[in-house]
Amino acid sequence: MIRVGLADDQPLLVASFATLIASAADMTVSGTAGNGHEAVALARAGGTDVLLMDIRMPVLDGLGATREITAELPGVRVLILTTFEIDEYVFEALRAGASGFLGKSAEPRELLHAIRVVHRGDALLTPAATRSLIARFRSHPERPPTPSPERLSGLTDREREILMLVGAGLSNDDIAGHLVVSPHTVKTHVNRTMAKLGAHDRAQLVVIAYETGLVTPEPSGRGRSVMPPPAG
Repeated sequence: MIRVGLADDQPLLVASFATLIASAADMTVSGTAGNGHEAVALARAGGTDVLLMDIRMPVLDGLGATREITAELPGVRVLILTTFEIDEYVFEALRAGASGFLGKSAEPRELLHAIRVVHRGDALLTPAATRSLIARFRSHPERPPTPSPERLSGLTDREREILMLVGAGLSNDDIAGHLVVSPHTVKTHVNRTMAKLGAHDRAQLVVIAYETGLVTPEPSGRGRSVMPPPAG
């Protein structure tokens, strides 16, 4: 049973989400919060696997709450509920440790799917959303990229290659097909890469791929490698 917490300052939305989650056979609502401080308290109380987090809340916003929760309680997955137009907020949420994001206009089945994806440790980042989101954010002149490739020095050639493909928005199945290996092998490499880089989950690997300069956005919004891994 997936225990889902709800953090949003709009009671009607909370009630709607609670009803939807209660309708799923594999989920239950662990509690609700109306601001960031209450969300942190809910996570600290235990009994929550996935926390649906709104960004704009009083007292403490969703970004601040996400930072506190992921730093202190790595076992709690945070799924940000927002709009895709606010790219800066979404990127900061991923940097803070959120496992993904979903628009509030999503279909009910999409929300339930998102919760399951995040709960199993994957990032809710579609390839198209990943490329366009990070490309637009990184291209803002007031926030110039500052590549730090030395952060990748502890990775093997294969792990660096995997990170590059994750940063480009490919799923494990896509990567497996590209490298002609099994999805299980890809997952093993992804997990080892996360451990070496201190990444909370796959979403943070995407951020690291861009922050280190391994992947940079092209004008089209697609990611490209600027540091191709050595052959072999």
